[in-house]
Amino acid sequence: MINTVSSKIKNISTLEYKEKKFEYWGPTPDEARKIMVNKSHALKDKRMSLKEAVSKYVKDGINIGIGGFVNTRVPVAIIHEIIRHGARDLTLSFQSNSICPELLAGAMILDPDRISIKRVELAWWGYEIIGIAPLLRYLATNGMIEMDDYTNYGMSVRFKAAAMGIPFIPVRDHGGSDMELVNRGKMIECPFTGKNIYLLPACHPDVGIVHVTAADMYGNARIFGAHCTCPEIAMAATYTIMTAEKIISTENIRTYPNLTEIPYPAVDALTEQPFGAYPGACYGNYWFDMDHLKMFRSICEDFRKTGNKDSLKKYYDEYIFSCETFDDFLEKIGYKNLKKLKDLDGGQPIILT
Repeated sequence: MINTVSSKIKNISTLEYKEKKFEYWGPTPDEARKIMVNKSHALKDKRMSLKEAVSKYVKDGINIGIGGFVNTRVPVAIIHEIIRHGARDLTLSFQSNSICPELLAGAMILDPDRISIKRVELAWWGYEIIGIAPLLRYLATNGMIEMDDYTNYGMSVRFKAAAMGIPFIPVRDHGGSDMELVNRGKMIECPFTGKNIYLLPACHPDVGIVHVTAADMYGNARIFGAHCTCPEIAMAATYTIMTAEKIISTENIRTYPNLTEIPYPAVDALTEQPFGAYPGACYGNYWFDMDHLKMFRSICEDFRKTGNKDSLKKYYDEYIFSCETFDDFLEKIGYKNLKKLKDLDGGQPIILT
């Protein structure tokens, strides 16, 4: 009887969710296209500090598309600056991520007048083998955020649809499973085959944030290792803030044009930031700092279980608010630790010249 009642409640809430008038959680395809086509495509120097970039593009109420995959090439440096800058009523859009949304969630718990998350559209929020994300559990359990849940493929192709300039995209997954109950996709009859096909809405972030291996001053970017949906997010977003391990010459970019994964028209702000994904990994540069990730997650889990914010506040005060820049944060981590992570990467091959 309990299971039957729970099932009915779930079905009713799902029906109400599906019957809501659909709205894009960010710019509509038409709004995004209008912004994109009216931007200058001139070759101009996009380099600026992260403080300048975040101040210019990050505002209250926007949708932020977060690049990287779980702990790989995640744009942590940009997230630190967003937390210092402040932004409320955010929508977060990403495929799979860990410390980036968790850092924003912790900032919201400590000071919701500075940072707040309204809703999330995602495939996964957690640390993989390290464990699930405690602050996601806290926000979701307490009804503090609205969530729109897709498969990894589903979120990737939502960004792909936006990058292609189309308002939706058909997929083979989602349909015929519980995934139909937890997102805003729609099942229709294919006009060509007569079979059911599931449609997912395009996802246009107001601002995409990505970290790449290398870029020239215009924003032409190279990515080595997994692409992690970063090209799609950059092309889908109306504006993109990019950090790069290294800024290289345009002559090098033109020598190997096939290595450019994100073209310059998609990029609006660029900052050279070595270790910009730390404590995540960046292929060809450094490995994960598992100790730091576990430490931060442990602090978050302690808050979730006890409600005590002291350790969480101490972390933010020490590693974010006492730092003027991300380099200040890296100084606290120390050269020996960073060198160890660089050695653990093993010198995976990348092409910079």
